[in-house]
Amino acid sequence: MLQVASLVLPLFALILLGWVAGRLRRLPLEGLAWLNFFIVYVALPALFFRLLARTPVEEFANGAFLVSTTLATFIVFVAGFAIALLARRGDTRVATIQGFAGAYGNIGYMGPPLAIAAFGPAAGVPVALVFCLDNAMHFTLAPLLMAVGARQKKSGEDNQNDPGESLSAVFGGIVRRIVLHPFIIATIAGMLAAVSEWQPAGALDALLLSLSNAAAPCALFAMGVTAALRPLRRVPLELTWLIPMKLVVHPLVVYLLVSRLPGIDPVWLHAAVLLAALPSATNVFVLAQQYGVWEERASSAVVLSTLISIITVTTFLYMVKAGAL
Repeated sequence: MLQVASLVLPLFALILLGWVAGRLRRLPLEGLAWLNFFIVYVALPALFFRLLARTPVEEFANGAFLVSTTLATFIVFVAGFAIALLARRGDTRVATIQGFAGAYGNIGYMGPPLAIAAFGPAAGVPVALVFCLDNAMHFTLAPLLMAVGARQKKSGEDNQNDPGESLSAVFGGIVRRIVLHPFIIATIAGMLAAVSEWQPAGALDALLLSLSNAAAPCALFAMGVTAALRPLRRVPLELTWLIPMKLVVHPLVVYLLVSRLPGIDPVWLHAAVLLAALPSATNVFVLAQQYGVWEERASSAVVLSTLISIITVTTFLYMVKAGAL
């Protein structure tokens, strides 16, 4: 247990430090903009590129693993979406955000540092690949379902003057978000470097190493500040089933699917389950804010699931280290 605590506590302590800083100084949330830009567009892409460029090419061909992890996430999303759709009497937009709250984990900010700390650098490869596939799915589902929900709302209001965003514009936006996402660009570049056996050297390698080392502390600290500046005002009823779905059901479904793959590397299995066990992503709130749907409750889902994940993630890592999985 002490070994697990030594892995987990320093990382969650960074979140706590960010939370304390946010509560003490109360600087505006907009002040995080450049730090978040650095994390998303510079530090984490450098980390993904560096890990993948050093990966044997044959490890990229594990299609069954990627299908299983993406399918598991999709199953959980559909379940959350369907339950919310019934509870909200057909409100597609709210059901979409709730579905993401139950299936969209914080695999960008928390995934790489936790997985690499727990399972070593080899875990960086499945983390990067799962991130790309899961986010491609999320980037596709969100605008499509929101467009459907907007059209339903306009139809219900009998408003024929504004037909809403065209489907071609929606699909164009989806393709741009997937192709131009910095993590996905870095992953493709890293895989190409591995295939061509090109390795950065000298000053470039030192720069990438420095940026990679900055990714985890900056991302986790920013998470803490964000949680402090979006205080938990109330616990929505929906979170009583959404949070268990995210922290318990999602990793269980991933484990059931991936563990049955023949010859699966334990590091890949454990990394995939760890990613599924992470709390709801900050992007769930960003999506809610972008579309003006379920905003305050989405923020509560992110904050509360992050707090509870301290217990659930630690328990999972303890089970791995104890040989229970």
